[in-house]
Amino acid sequence: MSKYPLKSLHGKISIKHGYPFKSQFFSDSGEHIVLTPGNFMEAGGFKRQVGKEKFYTGEIPEEYLHKKGDLIVAMTEQGAGLLGSCAFVPEGDTYLHNQRLGLVTENSDHVRNEFIYYLFQTDNVRNQIRLSSSGSKVKHTSPERIYDVVVPIPDVDQQEDIAKVLSDIDKKIEINNKINVDLEFMAKLTYDYWFVQFDFPDANGKPYKSSGGKMVYNEELKREVPDGWGGGTLTDLGDIVGGSTPSTKDGTNFIEHGMPWITPKDLSRNIGNKFISHGEVDVSDQGIKSASLKVYPKNTVLMSSRAPIGYMAIARNELTTNQGFKSFIPCKGFSSSFVYYAVKNAMKAIVQYSSGSTFKEVSGSTLKTVKICLPKVDVSDLYSDKVKEIFERQNLLEMENQKLVELRDWLLPMLMNGQVTVKGKKKGL
Repeated sequence: MSKYPLKSLHGKISIKHGYPFKSQFFSDSGEHIVLTPGNFMEAGGFKRQVGKEKFYTGEIPEEYLHKKGDLIVAMTEQGAGLLGSCAFVPEGDTYLHNQRLGLVTENSDHVRNEFIYYLFQTDNVRNQIRLSSSGSKVKHTSPERIYDVVVPIPDVDQQEDIAKVLSDIDKKIEINNKINVDLEFMAKLTYDYWFVQFDFPDANGKPYKSSGGKMVYNEELKREVPDGWGGGTLTDLGDIVGGSTPSTKDGTNFIEHGMPWITPKDLSRNIGNKFISHGEVDVSDQGIKSASLKVYPKNTVLMSSRAPIGYMAIARNELTTNQGFKSFIPCKGFSSSFVYYAVKNAMKAIVQYSSGSTFKEVSGSTLKTVKICLPKVDVSDLYSDKVKEIFERQNLLEMENQKLVELRDWLLPMLMNGQVTVKGKKKGL
């Protein structure tokens, strides 16, 4: 039960559909990036779809051009849970939105956009929008239907305080993500420098190839490699294992707290993270036995092998997967950190070797044919030692973000209903 008065959104906000674009003016490059529901992330915010973005080169009325901080709402489902999602326009480029999105404008006498953003993340609002939507195949809503949504609305000062508490958590999550991006760049750059350019430290600490280190032609790889390095395939990185799915008709196969069971969908939700602990559901001992599932150890490198190919993560703990994976158990002298980037580096070849009429898939036998360059173990060990602290730091930041997300999601409905109140600006809860 809300402690704040319940009111409809009529007169509190206005929503304007996007620009009616003409297809002949779409381009792969340009000044104006077109935002679509596909740009939404589940937790709110926009994602950049590099290589998939649409640009518009036609004339556009100035009123449709967005600036940083404009609030956009998804008017069409186009993905589970998307309808009614809100996100702020990012900075750095000129953005437009298509007609499946709406621009939200606040009536500053009644509401603040920052409060509306979080209000639209609640199950209360999302469920009302969904129930009032129409469409047999694809659900969609309208500004008028959203105006009919009834929500608890505190006074404007309280709205600002609520939004600040939640946005402070989101800002910390964003800072952690930026740190992890920088750490990832360092670890990947070092891998490329050592194992792609072959400029690992020589006996004198100088870059091997650039300092004249001996290179020899490898017949198997059809190229020169450092002296003492060899050719091999992905199977030389570790044991390649697959997974399976217990029968969903037997409810005893899945339980709330069992063995983590990972699907490609779980990895798609984990994009931006390097590690994973759990998926959406766990399997029971009965489920493991019925599907002949194998439990993989901590540090197993997971790779989705279909729908789509190439999502990756490192197991933070013991877990198992469905059949949409070919995972690597490091057990042949290489660490998970080396295996992770070695597989990523071979991804272009992995995708090229995939097959399938309905959707592309890569088999275990195919992976055994993907050739890679194998360094001396002392070099890969040195790399693993060098990036160990980076991986540990990334893992800690990811786990901290998980806790912050849990805290934010717990606070969200409590703050919106007045069950938890903010005692004043910048004074905490």
